[in-house]
Amino acid sequence: MMLDYATYILLAIIVIVFLSSAIRILREYERGVVFTLGRFTGVKGPGLIILIPFVQQMVKADLRVVVQDVPPQDVISRDNVSVKVNAVLYFRIVDPERAIIKVGNFMAATSQLAQTTLRSVLGKHELDEMLAERDKLNADIQEILDQQTDAWGIKVTNIEIKDVDLNENMVRAIAKQAEAERLRRAKVINALGEQQAAEKLVEAGRILAQEPQAMQLRYFAALHDIAGERSSTVVFPLPMDLLSHLSPRPAGPS
Repeated sequence: MMLDYATYILLAIIVIVFLSSAIRILREYERGVVFTLGRFTGVKGPGLIILIPFVQQMVKADLRVVVQDVPPQDVISRDNVSVKVNAVLYFRIVDPERAIIKVGNFMAATSQLAQTTLRSVLGKHELDEMLAERDKLNADIQEILDQQTDAWGIKVTNIEIKDVDLNENMVRAIAKQAEAERLRRAKVINALGEQQAAEKLVEAGRILAQEPQAMQLRYFAALHDIAGERSSTVVFPLPMDLLSHLSPRPAGPS
């Protein structure tokens, strides 16, 4: 009787071990790459998965988006400026079979590829483009990464350049350049203002020359403005034609 009881216990343990090794439960974002005697036989999941113990093995693959920091990279731009650039990479598995079979460690492979691609792409651009055209550079890097990781079953959804670090000398040089640019714009704006004012003055002079009475009105307006300022200065307008009569005339030929 004791032997039968022990046998039942042993059989129960064997059944529990068998079921625990045969039954797998995969979440909604997980897939299982199944190998039968070492050969790929399919991708299963999500939900309840039943495997043949000691015959079939399963490797899980997470389909969620992975966020990975790209370490700072030393980049020499096309105009020979040394900068440190770091970025953040977003990717996910779209084909679990290739992600498990084609590459040994897709996380490390994608990270190393992102670092080399970042240095390669940024090295073809000047510093001003790195600072002002990040969206274009992000798109170029993403396109290259997406093409190369497609064979691994990886989809690069996005890459963002976070920081472009410059040394202090370069920061001062950029500040001087920006200050010189602002001064240049100020001088150009001032010159344009003088040009427009001169054009308006010439136009006003032509209008006043057509109507001599308009000059008298301008005299009165000027006197009104001076009187409104409570000044003790008194200004009397003197017509230019009167001055022409008072000035000595050149002697004619004898």
